[in-house]
Amino acid sequence: MKDISKTIVGSILIIVMPKKAKQLSNKGMTIVVGLTLKERLMRHALLGKAKRNEDFETLSQFHQDFWTNRAEEYFSTRLFNNVLEDFFIPECSFLVELLKDKLDKEGRKFNMLVEIGTGEGTVLNHLSLKLPNVDRFIGIDLSVTQIEANKKVFSKNQKLEFVASDAFDWIKENRNEHIIILTSAGVLEYFVQSRLQDFFNELSVVGKVIFVAIEPVGVNHDFLRNPNSEIYGVENSFSHNYIKMFNDAGFSICHQSKVVLPKSDLYMDLILASN
Repeated sequence: MKDISKTIVGSILIIVMPKKAKQLSNKGMTIVVGLTLKERLMRHALLGKAKRNEDFETLSQFHQDFWTNRAEEYFSTRLFNNVLEDFFIPECSFLVELLKDKLDKEGRKFNMLVEIGTGEGTVLNHLSLKLPNVDRFIGIDLSVTQIEANKKVFSKNQKLEFVASDAFDWIKENRNEHIIILTSAGVLEYFVQSRLQDFFNELSVVGKVIFVAIEPVGVNHDFLRNPNSEIYGVENSFSHNYIKMFNDAGFSICHQSKVVLPKSDLYMDLILASN
């Protein structure tokens, strides 16, 4: 009943204040940061409608608008966990060791590591210290303000580069023959299945790629019942069947494990794949 009431009130507010609703969606509202009560109710109605209609494209655009316009605000609130210290180091350090071992065995030079959705850049900086044989560490993010902030914070680390861009487009235009790609703690969840699959397919046919994907998956997503992507969680992002998508693109899975998060609607899928 509470959910229905919120939807009704939010829908009425959208009708009464259409310009405000449009501004809200364009500014970014998939994560509740700095929203008034009216904005939260409109957000609930907007996201609910897209979810009911299984309108993945609209939801993806909502996510893109949020991370383009409000990423710096999101990180500056400090209401959320420190990804590096609270998650990446304790849960994913073994993946870095697996990556190092794979690089040693490859017998070829991987001189570029690209992090998609670099955020504050702390994970990228950490990796630049752990992988001394990689020359360039490039952090890509949609937020111009966050990228400019990262350039100042990490100005002394000459290995780091930060770029404000759509990561898929940038990689297509700037990749070299041997590239490492990383996502840490949720980035691919904001892309619709078709675009993500196209990206994996394109990566697999040009040069050598090692992909480290650390991504959330909905705990109730039964891949046997539905091998395709589902909308899940409070953000209404996408739970993807990453193993199937990598395999369909011609990648081999070198490692896959899960980190179960207590009292959560998701778990973290940890994948190391290569073509």
